[in-house]
Amino acid sequence: MIGTRLDDVDAPRLIRSDRGWWFIGNRTWTLLKPEHVGADGELRPDIDAFLRREGAYRERTAKSFSLTVLTSTACNLGCGYCFQNTGQDPKGGHRPPRINLKRLNTRTIDRIVDFTRERMAEADLAKLYLLLFGGEPLLNPKGCLELLERCAPLGLGAAAMTTNGVLLTRGLAVELGEAGLRAVQITFDGSRVDHDTTRVTHAGGSTFDAIVANIAAATAATDLRWNFRVNVSHHNVDRIGELIDQLDGHVEPNRCAFTFAWVGDAGIGYSNDLARAREVEDHFVEWTVRSMERGYQVVRPSMRTTCQICSVPGGPQGAVVNADGTLFSSWQSAGKPGMEVGHIDHGYLDPGTVPDRWVTCGYEYQQDDTDLMARFQDNVDGRILDHLQSTGRL
Repeated sequence: MIGTRLDDVDAPRLIRSDRGWWFIGNRTWTLLKPEHVGADGELRPDIDAFLRREGAYRERTAKSFSLTVLTSTACNLGCGYCFQNTGQDPKGGHRPPRINLKRLNTRTIDRIVDFTRERMAEADLAKLYLLLFGGEPLLNPKGCLELLERCAPLGLGAAAMTTNGVLLTRGLAVELGEAGLRAVQITFDGSRVDHDTTRVTHAGGSTFDAIVANIAAATAATDLRWNFRVNVSHHNVDRIGELIDQLDGHVEPNRCAFTFAWVGDAGIGYSNDLARAREVEDHFVEWTVRSMERGYQVVRPSMRTTCQICSVPGGPQGAVVNADGTLFSSWQSAGKPGMEVGHIDHGYLDPGTVPDRWVTCGYEYQQDDTDLMARFQDNVDGRILDHLQSTGRL
């Protein structure tokens, strides 16, 4: 990191790697020589000035209003680590108590559209990015389709969905694509054996094969793009590489990307005991390189950024809306009693009156050594950039 910018919002990163130093700006990746950085880890003034002239420091500006809507707070799965659980299943099964049940309906959609139109006008933004979220959003497919259709006149430039994939049938995928959906994120908890131990139905049934079959059918019938988020924990770290093999033949790699993510300890009674060792770093790099070699897309390491919705109190450039119209500051606090920051009918509460409710994404994740985790991510990103550069992909 660049020491003088550690507290800045949307700050560039400076990462040491085997090839030198990587400067990561806003959609810029510059490999610097070792002598371009001082012993204190700071850029030489002349190099800093050069990067500024070349636009490497250009600011990230909002191009669209970012709207996240929970179409249903219910979920058809019983994952023990879910941040929306309010406790563990008292019977020891897979039905943990959750946030209050809410379901999006036509009347609330009307009000969300009006609210969003007004907020976009205030922000002078003509494009809309919509994320369909839950719970499981496809427990309310009618709400998803209606919201997509109603948001189209607002300048819907991109629409995505975060779903577990169990209910994403071929026919529904076609309807969603025709209504404007462009991308889908699905989470895997490692390879088949580990996924089917963690990401289970309320009856304890497996889900891996059903999800993969749905992805394959939707891929064949639509132009949807996919992001496969892979949760990494001590339960699955040794077998995650098998997941890439198990997806072979079921997806089109050039329409898919992998994101490997350290599972946060957000669930009640859940703990990720994965050791923060060089071996884990090696795994992250190995999985990323293997997926690239198979033709999968890779999200390149980025500058230090903040969420467009939660980073500025009052949501001037985005909003998270629960299925009943209640406003929250982030996807992780959505639906949780006592975390409301307003309502679509009357707007946001004064952030100064509810400072503890205006939280940022990932606020519940417990990392006992944030500096160590930052170094871990820097090491992984530096090695990935080295590989991209050496293979001519950067």
